[in-house]
Amino acid sequence: MNALFTEVNVGRYTLSNRMVMAPMTRSRADDAGLPTDLVATYYAQRASAGLIVTEGVFPVALGKGYIRTPGIETAAQATAWKRVADAVHAKGGRIFMQLMHCGRISHPSLIDGAIPKAPSAIKAAGQTYTASGLQDFVIPEALTVAEIAEVIEGYRRAARLAIDAGFDGVELHAASGYLPEQFLSSGSNQRDDAYGGSVENRTRFVLEVMTALAGEVGGDRVGIKISPEMNFNDIVDANPQETYTHLVKALAPLNLAYLHVALFGAAFDYHDALRPLFAGRYLVGAGLTQARATSLVEDGKADAVVFGSAFLANPDLPERFRAQAELNVPDKNTFYSPGAEGYIDYPTLSDPI
Repeated sequence: MNALFTEVNVGRYTLSNRMVMAPMTRSRADDAGLPTDLVATYYAQRASAGLIVTEGVFPVALGKGYIRTPGIETAAQATAWKRVADAVHAKGGRIFMQLMHCGRISHPSLIDGAIPKAPSAIKAAGQTYTASGLQDFVIPEALTVAEIAEVIEGYRRAARLAIDAGFDGVELHAASGYLPEQFLSSGSNQRDDAYGGSVENRTRFVLEVMTALAGEVGGDRVGIKISPEMNFNDIVDANPQETYTHLVKALAPLNLAYLHVALFGAAFDYHDALRPLFAGRYLVGAGLTQARATSLVEDGKADAVVFGSAFLANPDLPERFRAQAELNVPDKNTFYSPGAEGYIDYPTLSDPI
């Protein structure tokens, strides 16, 4: 049997296959951060994945970074997400919710006029999508220590709401230049207190968030995504090898479900360095083909493999892989547009011709 189609234990769950649907921002929520019925349909269509990880969901309102992205802060948001979890489970799938706080990668127009918060008052180069189009990032306000504690508490509450809404687990988005990676990276974190400076201090925020999540819902229902040297959203770290080695070592006592490492052009072999340090399941993603993914699992380099746009355009991706069928091509023009087009209308092999 092809290695991708074998079962694998991830945390407290047994997945039916080793193909994971990556978290992907799709911008189909309403203005209140509620996932719509389209969202439930979208994820249910892809329930044949061994595990689905949702798009990034903001745990607190200040964490929102893009238009039409969903939240998990209010009872109404949790109720809306329950329809999504129920729809996936009805199809026999497993689904984790990714918790994404964008930090300085936001804009006042997205957060009721507030100034985005970050580890330090350092503006990121670039722009973000708002209701009125692309706008420059602004200079964020540095979080106080008391505010950091409030953000961590927000993550904890969000995890509880997600589990109570029926989700199988949660993932911390600690990549892509969002708040956790802003703390990890020396270029965006120039604090002189317990959360900045040394590698021990710069990793403190992520470790405290992960400890809160694991303490609330169990480490075996919690994963984390990292992407060393991705350098997205103006993230620069003076010594990423040291940073991520220290972080992964420090995560060990939490007995997490998985570590997802997505690499984009890093010259250093982070997989070779990090996998031996992590006792839970090791997930590898970023631009994989079926052949490459199969090789990673067969060679013991990954326990499961993560596909993004391939799942976006192919709701039945596992069946297409099994049948060696041609894949649909994703339409980049509809990645973030509202509505059903390019979202729930990609054909499956079983659709009539």
